[in-house]
Amino acid sequence: NPHHPQAMSLLLVRHATAEAGIDDGARPLSDKGRRRFEKVVSALKRLDVKLDHIVHSPMLRAVETAQLMTPLLRDDGTTWVLDLLADLPGADLFEALEAYEGDVALVGHQPQLGRLLAWLVTGRPSSETAFELKKGAVAILEGTPRPGEVTLTMLLPPKVARI
Repeated sequence: NPHHPQAMSLLLVRHATAEAGIDDGARPLSDKGRRRFEKVVSALKRLDVKLDHIVHSPMLRAVETAQLMTPLLRDDGTTWVLDLLADLPGADLFEALEAYEGDVALVGHQPQLGRLLAWLVTGRPSSETAFELKKGAVAILEGTPRPGEVTLTMLLPPKVARI
């Protein structure tokens, strides 16, 4: 039944550190941000994280962060752009997530991801960021990607991955 999506692993990933710039949508990752995030990806590999889909915001820093995550994709895994990830989360985002089967990473921004995380875990839409995700942080959730139906199993600040 398409209205009852399967339980999955859902990763919420804040983009790595980007260069400062005037055009917010076109800011690339900094060299340091890229290097640090590669260590995050290595840590996820050690945790045996495997993904079926990587879904990212259209902003360049999210696109480039998603590209660095491709080693985590299964053989038939895919990468998608989802404009909704650049906006604050709403019902339309939950609807869009039902299209993806298997294990999914969402690569986006603050405060959007922090609010999405709070909404998923508590079941209540949050008007304030309940979770502060640092650049390059990864939240690993298990369950069905609907409000109140997931469990936060791991919150990896980027520093943890560099140990």
